[in-house]
Amino acid sequence: MDSPVRTRLAAGAAAAVLTVTAFMPNQAGAAAHPNSDQGKQPVAVGSGGAVTSADLDASRAGINVLRHGGNAIDAAVATASALGVSEPFVAGPGGGGFMVIYLAKQHRVVTIDGREKCPAKCTETMFQDSSGNPMDFEHARRSGLSVGVPGTVATWANAVSQYGRFTFGRDLQPAISLAKRGFVVDKNFQQQEQDSLPDLQSFTSSRKLFLTADGQPLPIGTRLQNPDLARTYTELAAHGPAYLYQGALGADIAQAVQHPPVSGSSEFPIMSGFMTRKDLADYTAPNRTPTHVNYRGLDVYGMAPPSSGGLTIGEALNILSHWNLGAEPRAQALFQYLEASRLAFADRNAYIGDSDYVDVPQHGLLDPDFAATRSCLITDRALSSPAAPGNPYPPYGGCGSISTQGTSDHEGMHTNHLVTVDRWGNVVSYTNTIEQIAGSGITVPGRGFLLNNEMTDFDFAAPSPGAYDPNLPEAGKRPRSSMSPTIVLKNGNFDFAVGSPGGSTIITTVLQILLNHIDFGMPLTDAIWAPRVSQRNTSTSQAEQEFYDSDLAKQLHDQYGESFSLVTGAEAPLLTYIGDATGVQSLGNGRYQAVAEKVREGGGSALVVQPGG
Repeated sequence: MDSPVRTRLAAGAAAAVLTVTAFMPNQAGAAAHPNSDQGKQPVAVGSGGAVTSADLDASRAGINVLRHGGNAIDAAVATASALGVSEPFVAGPGGGGFMVIYLAKQHRVVTIDGREKCPAKCTETMFQDSSGNPMDFEHARRSGLSVGVPGTVATWANAVSQYGRFTFGRDLQPAISLAKRGFVVDKNFQQQEQDSLPDLQSFTSSRKLFLTADGQPLPIGTRLQNPDLARTYTELAAHGPAYLYQGALGADIAQAVQHPPVSGSSEFPIMSGFMTRKDLADYTAPNRTPTHVNYRGLDVYGMAPPSSGGLTIGEALNILSHWNLGAEPRAQALFQYLEASRLAFADRNAYIGDSDYVDVPQHGLLDPDFAATRSCLITDRALSSPAAPGNPYPPYGGCGSISTQGTSDHEGMHTNHLVTVDRWGNVVSYTNTIEQIAGSGITVPGRGFLLNNEMTDFDFAAPSPGAYDPNLPEAGKRPRSSMSPTIVLKNGNFDFAVGSPGGSTIITTVLQILLNHIDFGMPLTDAIWAPRVSQRNTSTSQAEQEFYDSDLAKQLHDQYGESFSLVTGAEAPLLTYIGDATGVQSLGNGRYQAVAEKVREGGGSALVVQPGG
């Protein structure tokens, strides 16, 4: 099919130019692409370092940095910034995320919290109407009100300044080149445009950047160039993060939030937000102490609050440590996995929020003695949901639970995860996002990237009288997240790293991969590719088709009383799978196996510096 050619020229020499041209295999910049010997593949084995992400161009960006002497931190920034070009509906400088880093020389894990923050004018009732009722989610999301102060650029800059070998500016160069030369629109990209079409059509800047002249998804095979984003990255490379947090880019972001560039095609009025330049200037991406549990002799490190991933996965592992899962019948072990997830999610919803604002009982949630009060609830039949949370404040008491009000999730399923490792053994496990697919739907005019809708990760409704909710909006507060970048050490050395997109299913995806690999002895490839099922303290567990149709699912239902609902894509066609994981396994002697998805979301991209089995 012939692809249309469209060129838009904004007035003035400094105006952005967006060009989408027909893709030809011999087009300049395509045939001569570096690393063209390594195409898109879900597994790569070799030495010198590795990168795995959802996108080939992004993985290549990281590999190029490693080949030229950069380390895993530099490669992570290069990969993530390139994802902002080629995966703009789930990544980019308008969002936030969490980075977990293993420093090989020190045998130490550190983390960076790049979660977005609520502007200073945020209140507990910001997502309630005049009658005190929760707003419609889509109305809240597609607005300036949903945009949090972005943390991605601060994360990149902090990581490089503390732990990188290159400069922040140098690490952005592959993404700048990619934005200039463009990338080819594939089926997955077009589907993302289709899924977010009402959002993109609602804003003139988003419509101009991502859609055809008549406001439709770009045809498969077109080459999308983004000179606006290339210019934005170039300015960040020259001036550093201050260009966003104290400079002209921040001013443009605040303007877009306060005065969204509405096209007039939205089915409801678009609300303005109240982010200011001072909100941006006040932003920090701090280092946090990682979560840590020992499971089957391995040290599992994750992200602390405001992420709920590390604590919830850690608690579930502690609960599951009461059984020898690998020696049990698989149905029994999976039953215990589902019930441990159910109970851990009950505690997550009751207690976890931004620990700078609420008292999160982190020690209790990860205490094996507390886990014992939860594991004893798991017998031979599925518990009813919502299960009540436990009491993670010592003394823990006996087997039981307490009554508090649970909370719900609006987390978007569209995120991205990448893993990088270098020749020195440093590792980065990094999850970042702009929240729902296409975020708020607002592209910053002339800047080439979408803004997040992370503030809708806060709970909308006020708690019942006397009840407690740790995840209500507040000025400067970061909303609870499920992102779960994870690094596992064996005897103090790197063993493997994993992570995934998927909203609150991230936690169960990572947990299931850990069990598959550690308890069931699956290679990391099979552990990632295996069919998934997710229990998050709900009446049914979400299951992918392959699991839903399996004999195991039938046995879990008939013998243990577990119920399942099929992931059907009812929310969006892309949501027929749970997660889109990536991981890297150490093979010893400086060799690594990089793993991406084989089928989910069209498959990912795993690369190594020096291939060789």
